[in-house]
Amino acid sequence: MSDQHNLFFSQKWINLAEKRLGSQVYYATDDFFAPKENLIESGRGVFIEDKFTDNGKWMDGWESRRRRDSGHDYCEVKLGLRGVIKGLDIDTNHFTGNHPEFASVQAACCDGGPDERTKWEEILEKKPLTPGSQHLFEIDNSKAFTHVRLHIYPDGGVARFRVYGQVKRDWNILDPSELIDLAHVENEGKAIICSDMYFSHKDNINAPGKGINMGDGWETKRRRCGGHDWIILALGKRGVIKKACIDTSHFKGNFPESCSLEGINLEQGQTTGLDHPGLEWKELHPEYKLGAHQEHFLEENISSIGPITHVRLNIFPDGGISRLRLFGYLT
Repeated sequence: MSDQHNLFFSQKWINLAEKRLGSQVYYATDDFFAPKENLIESGRGVFIEDKFTDNGKWMDGWESRRRRDSGHDYCEVKLGLRGVIKGLDIDTNHFTGNHPEFASVQAACCDGGPDERTKWEEILEKKPLTPGSQHLFEIDNSKAFTHVRLHIYPDGGVARFRVYGQVKRDWNILDPSELIDLAHVENEGKAIICSDMYFSHKDNINAPGKGINMGDGWETKRRRCGGHDWIILALGKRGVIKKACIDTSHFKGNFPESCSLEGINLEQGQTTGLDHPGLEWKELHPEYKLGAHQEHFLEENISSIGPITHVRLNIFPDGGISRLRLFGYLT
């Protein structure tokens, strides 16, 4: 599939196998030439021509030795977050004479970890792979999974493995009287659309933990034509927002001058039409002056606008936000 399709995956869904979400490559039949853990690293992998290890050529990916029997290799990945899998990216970047001929993928749901009783379900049948390429596959399955198993036939190297999908958390274990971050990725929150993300991706804004640097946030280009930038997030569940945190950590010379928050009550999980000018957004918090490299806690002036499903963060005129937290109660 095309790069445009890959962009569709990354904009519509999140990578459930992303390392910062807690994903782990915990088992491989063999990783003699390159360790299995590389599969979920960031980027597409690099190639260093004259770099070698004691076992052979250094490769930025997972690579097994040449098989001399009738079997095949596979590895198992614990997803960072339980979710419905919508797309897969099996990337053989820089593996051009040592890539697998075919690959398939199985998935399982087992919160305690897989064992000999685990039932693995095939979500991608055996597909041909080509050298040095991204292989993107749409998945038609509505079940939620916690683990995936990548099979390669018969052996070889894969640079990166992405598992795109929609987070599905267990809401039954939450106390409805508990104040939670309804926009957090672990609570099914998702950054849906934004005016611009030239310097860093919108999905960083509701990621776990603190941003590690200026690239780990949402940052727009410098505006030269008036107006202001904005980002819209879908809350994981409909709720009433009681307080917010706007974090500009690491943004010291490029933080927005100010920001405001708006909310709207739409269909739960709606992802289209959110930028339509006819939508009636309500003010959740008035314009608020921001400072560099700090957390801003907004509570006193949060408006009582009732249950909402989506929030729009407006920044004036442009700049970078490390994290947005929206604390509220489920309704």
